Amino acid sequence: MSIDNQTVKKVSKLAKIRINEKEETKLIEELNNILGWVDELKKVDTEQIEPMLSVFNESMIMRKDKVSSEMSDELVLKNAPKSKSGFFVVPKVVE
Repeated sequence: MSIDNQTVKKVSKLAKIRINEKEETKLIEELNNILGWVDELKKVDTEQIEPMLSVFNESMIMRKDKVSSEMSDELVLKNAPKSKSGFFVVPKVVE
């Protein structure tokens, strides 16, 4: 699989980013390099390797749940740039 101009344009449109022709050319090269590395990884024989979640054998140290005092709505919303009826107001990001 290789990345072409159409793929980069489609991905940039989906990501809602603008790229010029120079950036497009550079992205195509970089993405194709990454795909090349992935192809190299596919060639590695992992049949005798045991699956693992982490390279460390340490387990997570659990703490006991403690009841603590909650902050009031006013205190939480105090630093919000904008709030309405006890909620944070954020810019619309989905069309």
